[in-house]
Amino acid sequence: MRRTLTLIALASLTALSAGSASAYVTYSGVDGNGSASRLATTPNSSLADSTFRSNLTGVGTETFETQTVGAPAPLVLNFGVAGTAELTGGGGRVTATDSGSIGVGRYSVPGGSNYWDVTASAANSFQINFSQEIAAFGFYGIDIGDFDGTVQLDFVNGANQVISSLNVPSASRALANGSVLYFGVIASNSAELFRSVRFNTTGGGGVTTDVFGFDSMTIGTQAQVVPPGRVPEPGSLALVGAALLGLGYARRRRS
Repeated sequence: MRRTLTLIALASLTALSAGSASAYVTYSGVDGNGSASRLATTPNSSLADSTFRSNLTGVGTETFETQTVGAPAPLVLNFGVAGTAELTGGGGRVTATDSGSIGVGRYSVPGGSNYWDVTASAANSFQINFSQEIAAFGFYGIDIGDFDGTVQLDFVNGANQVISSLNVPSASRALANGSVLYFGVIASNSAELFRSVRFNTTGGGGVTTDVFGFDSMTIGTQAQVVPPGRVPEPGSLALVGAALLGLGYARRRRS
């Protein structure tokens, strides 16, 4: 029993070490679809969303529901106590699910009708500039990758320097049509706080241009990380704790 628990603890520490290679703690989940219709449930992306939020308190979310349908950038986003932001560039517009976009695989997630719709290409990349330094950012992406289009995020500090770039996962091409993903990041320290997030999008191959939907963007300041200011930890750390507690219990039984 003691040897088994020791192996569990060592395996967990190895997993933790591997998961700490990236500066930001990331949360992601993808629900494949393969159809232009709305998914009835989104278990993977919803779990990523809830896990991301479990590390935060009092955060604000821009759902686009109060935005004017058809409005282009620049667009003011409201995140409540976490502040405001300005969405610039991209050539996108606020779109409503009931306007017919559901027929091509894009819709509001996790509910409502409005979302941000943008044609994917290097020329149509867009940026969100926050009113203060931000430690956490998460969002839903819809219909990403059905024509091999991709999304890369650049996190930019107050000196306009790119701190880090992360590729956003998506479903395989066969299941990307109408798919839903959630992607969130939380800074591990004050050096990773950012003032802007740049969405670099690429279209599909050949003559086809991909189009993406984005919705329910959540942000949090460093003070809103739970408890305030702590470094979020990968889930594997919980396994380490459980294994070490088990070791202590086994030792007490043997003594």
